[in-house]
Amino acid sequence: MNLHSSVSHRLSRRRFLLRSAAATATLYAGAVLPRSARAAATKNTAYSLNGTWQVAKAGTDDWLPAQVPGCVHTDLIAAGRISDPYFRDNEKSVQWIGDTDWAYRRTFTLDADFLAHEQVCLRCEGLDTLASISINGQKLGDTDNMFRTWEFDAKPALQLGGNQIEIHFSSPEAFVKALEAKRGENKGVTGRAWLRKQPCQFGWDWAPTLVTSGIWRSISLEATDSARLEDVLVLQDHSEKNLVTLTIRVSARGSARSEVRGQISVMQDGQPVAKKEITLSEGRGEAKLAIKHPKLWWPNGMGQQPMYEVRISLRDHKGVELDSTTKRIGMRTLQLVEQQKDKPLHFVANGVDFFAKGANWIPSDAFNNRVTPERLRQYVKDAAAVNMNMLRFWGGGYYEEDSLYDACDETGICVWADFKFACASYPAFDEKFVQNVCLEARDNLKRLRHHPCIAVWCGNNEISLLVKDDWSLVSMGRDGYEKLFKQALAEQVKTYAPQSSYVSGSPDCGDVHYWEVWWGARTFEAYRELSGFMSEFGYQSYPEPRTVNSYTSADDRTSTMSDIMKWHQRCLLGNDRIKNMTGNYFRTGKDFDSTLWISQLVQAYGIKLGAEYWRQHMPQSMGCLFWQYNDCWPVASWASVDYYGRWKALHYAARHFYAPVMVSGLEDDHTKNIDIYLTSDLAEARRGEVSWRVTNLQGTLLKDSKLNVQIGPRQSQVVHQLDLNPLVDVHGRNNLLIWLESKTANGEISRNLVTFARPKDIDLLDPGIKTEVAEITGGFRVKVTAEKPALWAWLSLGEKDVRYSDNFIHLDARTPAEIIVTPMQPMSCEECEKLLAARSLFDTYSRKPENA
Repeated sequence: MNLHSSVSHRLSRRRFLLRSAAATATLYAGAVLPRSARAAATKNTAYSLNGTWQVAKAGTDDWLPAQVPGCVHTDLIAAGRISDPYFRDNEKSVQWIGDTDWAYRRTFTLDADFLAHEQVCLRCEGLDTLASISINGQKLGDTDNMFRTWEFDAKPALQLGGNQIEIHFSSPEAFVKALEAKRGENKGVTGRAWLRKQPCQFGWDWAPTLVTSGIWRSISLEATDSARLEDVLVLQDHSEKNLVTLTIRVSARGSARSEVRGQISVMQDGQPVAKKEITLSEGRGEAKLAIKHPKLWWPNGMGQQPMYEVRISLRDHKGVELDSTTKRIGMRTLQLVEQQKDKPLHFVANGVDFFAKGANWIPSDAFNNRVTPERLRQYVKDAAAVNMNMLRFWGGGYYEEDSLYDACDETGICVWADFKFACASYPAFDEKFVQNVCLEARDNLKRLRHHPCIAVWCGNNEISLLVKDDWSLVSMGRDGYEKLFKQALAEQVKTYAPQSSYVSGSPDCGDVHYWEVWWGARTFEAYRELSGFMSEFGYQSYPEPRTVNSYTSADDRTSTMSDIMKWHQRCLLGNDRIKNMTGNYFRTGKDFDSTLWISQLVQAYGIKLGAEYWRQHMPQSMGCLFWQYNDCWPVASWASVDYYGRWKALHYAARHFYAPVMVSGLEDDHTKNIDIYLTSDLAEARRGEVSWRVTNLQGTLLKDSKLNVQIGPRQSQVVHQLDLNPLVDVHGRNNLLIWLESKTANGEISRNLVTFARPKDIDLLDPGIKTEVAEITGGFRVKVTAEKPALWAWLSLGEKDVRYSDNFIHLDARTPAEIIVTPMQPMSCEECEKLLAARSLFDTYSRKPENA
């Protein structure tokens, strides 16, 4: 949704009793329009209250500057009252903030023209969480849900000239503690479940405990004295070939006194496609528009993502525009098909089954107001760059900004959208709580439902694992689970997003959350025992040294077991688990930095093993969403992209194991055979060539061959079984490297490496890596060569933030690699050559092998 349409959309939806409406995240552009401009444009007017406020501990006069949208933590940081909670263990020193009541206030001036409007509404798009609002000392109302947008009749409280608004925020921690004391509970999780606030703010096994308060989304006064749009729903009918019929349902308020018409137009790339005019009766109207030869919206890798704009203009009998809104849509069908006897859960786009490739998304900052549209777009761009087609917006966060959904629309990243419930027993027996949840769901469904990227709405994350006969501190009753997730939320989706898929929860819809590798200390090969739709699995790694340096001092970097390194590890014994799994597969790092890098190689190695196996065995498996995509602060975690947007080795590996055409091998250590698979997600068959070479650790060629192949659309098959018994007998299993490559006639190239031995058992030699730098537009082309095989070779440029077209690659002694290096700041070729470092697994060893 662009700025113009977003503003118009906000102006269109008015309710003047205390209630909730669909939220949007885009800011208002300014204050009151001059009278002449209002008369020429619309009778509806918005006055933004965003910008500079003041904040203080409730009951004190110690007022500090504050920014809205914002939160108390970032305001206190800006005022110099607290230190950065992300550095070392400063988080400990700010826990009092969540236990404190806070007050926000600002003044504003209204003229007679604004106050002359019949109705004036205070619209609060995000109050976190327990708020009491007053204007000029007159109370307007209270709020108790961070996820709703609240509106109040403000006109009786307003006055000509100067006005003051004050919002009092009660402590969320005090609310939780009081509730738990009243119920005789002491573990904390249940009280948080009663509060409709972002769950992970209270801490998670990758998140800090930073319980915020504040005005976290836009706030404004909205005035009207004419008809205004109440709601617009766009439905699609794809039943006829080369035709999509749109049904647009329009409702308006304040239109009973005079005739009101709706002018509806559909545009694509700025060109008109269809239009129609309707007359509203009792505030409602419906139009059907036929879109011939529609350009279909497809998930990433399956086609393009053309967007259409549906504009609705509300006009009086003279043709004067009263209100308007624009909905961006994609022409598509997109459904989740639940598990069946002969096929796992899977998704279908425009009638085509597809394998979901992606990861799980969490909030990208512990302070939501720090998130920018540019930052979100980069995350989505980076997901598409590694061939992902789906992100699961996990249920312990918040309903994300429109800009994130916009970016997913434009890149074809499908969204599995959880409602915001996770890992707790929610009080579905409380009718007020359920009603509050239903209004929250309505708000966000109406705000987001037209985004073509949304593939499914899901009721919750992992609460089905807590279900028992009765509700308790650590369990949710079956009746309550049925009521909240299979009835109440299902009904909201059916009413407000009737063409969307809905499932009650994950993993109770037939998907798989598999955590025995992390929590159960099984090895990565356990992934090969599973099939289905893998919506959660993962392994942790440390971020790269630059990121670790940002939250530690030099004394903290003596060991990954230092107090601060463990503080930035929120999972129980997490650093020990990383160490133990490293010992299973890799050698001990020779120093602190090497230990960080090796952890990323371990993570990439394990997730690759699982992802390749499930893609090899589609359609028995139809989805792979690893945990997790991103971080909300600098920390050791399961993320493939760290808090600063820096790609870990896993993210580079995903570009290959999620490639549209992938060659891979499945080794059998018992038979010493390797099944060579070719897997394609493409809609058309491909002809091409698959080749393999077997070398020793010196890079000497021992065996090679190739064959012509054909792979059907969206298929995976074994194209050859490679018998390596003779070579194993002569050279040993630890001394063989099997290099795979596929090339299609259309130019798709995939490369892979298979070994019988784990990396720790392979005595690599010094690869003698060399680089050559050539300047190109926007960056540099780096040619990388090796005299002997180099495993997990990567480039870095010191402290510079740089984007690499590929990294952590395997190099043999015959085939050079080219990596495009794009600095984030201007850099000369000479500077690039000076800073450029090339390393590989060999360089991380704690000691060189004896034959090196």
